[in-house]
Amino acid sequence: MDTADLFPIARALHVFGVVLWIGGVAFVTTVLIPSLKRLESSDDKLELFERLEGRFAFQARITTFLTGLSGFYMVEVMDAWNRFLQVQYWWMHLMTLIWLVFTVVLFLLEPLFLHRWFHEMAVKDSRRAFIILHRLHIVLLVLSLITLLGAVAGAHGSHLFG
Repeated sequence: MDTADLFPIARALHVFGVVLWIGGVAFVTTVLIPSLKRLESSDDKLELFERLEGRFAFQARITTFLTGLSGFYMVEVMDAWNRFLQVQYWWMHLMTLIWLVFTVVLFLLEPLFLHRWFHEMAVKDSRRAFIILHRLHIVLLVLSLITLLGAVAGAHGSHLFG
C-alpha cells in the first residue's frame, strides 16, 4: 500500500477520532457536569463524576492519540507544513493547539496532579469545584467547535475569516 491508498484511511480515522473525542467532550460539558451540579450530595456527585470521567478519559486518550497520529500523517503526506505559516489556515493552528492542550491534560497533568487536585478541591467545596470544571469544559468545547467548523470548511476549500 502506498501513501495514496493510506491517505483516505488516515482522514477517516482522523474524523472518527474527532467525532468520538469532541462528541464526548460535548456530552460531558452539556449533560454530565450540569446534571452532577444539580445533585445535592457532594459525595455522590464526586464519586459519580470520578467513575464516569475515568471511563471517558480512557476513550479520550485513545482518540486524541489516534487524531494526532492521523493528523500528523496527513500533514506530512500532503507536505502541508507551510500552511502553519499562512493565516488563512488558522484552523490548523487552532486544531493543533486544541489537540496539544487535551494531550497535555490527558497524558500528563491529569495523571500527575490534576485528578488529585480536583478531588481535594471537590471535597472542600464541591459547588465551586464543579463550577470551575464546567467553565473550563465550556471554553474547551467552544474552541473545539470553532476549530471543527473551520477545519471542515477549510478541508473543502473555504477559508472562513482568512
